[in-house]
Amino acid sequence: MKKIFIFAMMFGVTSLFASCEKNKEEKDTLLINKTEKKKMNAIHLTKAEFLTKVMNYEKNPNQWEYLGDKPCIIDFYADWCGPCKMIAPILEELAQEYDGQIYVYKIDTEKEQELAQAFGIRSIPTLLFVPMNEQPQLVKGALPKSEFKKAIDEILLKNPIKQ
Repeated sequence: MKKIFIFAMMFGVTSLFASCEKNKEEKDTLLINKTEKKKMNAIHLTKAEFLTKVMNYEKNPNQWEYLGDKPCIIDFYADWCGPCKMIAPILEELAQEYDGQIYVYKIDTEKEQELAQAFGIRSIPTLLFVPMNEQPQLVKGALPKSEFKKAIDEILLKNPIKQ
């Protein structure tokens, strides 16, 4: 009887560990799938990052040369700005919707005053739409999501929206 009890206990413990290991593998698989599906968010840039990812205006002060591998939107904003706060969630949504197609960069004009000055930013929000191999287009003020999408499709991705 003792042998049967010990055998049953060992079998139960082994089954428990096997079950736990299976659950761990399932959780790991779910975690990997979740990580793979994670979408890009807006990227906050410092001056140093701007110089390597967008444009090195110190090296080429009189010539626009975009360094990125995808078109981008650059949002010059401040934390205290009401319209900036209004468009922030829209830009986050667009960063996820257009993940892999464009970058959405954010530059805090309070922290990166030199960048704001270099681009003549005097009012916020100011948005810079940067297509590949073309001059950027500057837009001042908050835009509704539909206007952002239209600008992304027509200016950045060169896909005119049919109405």
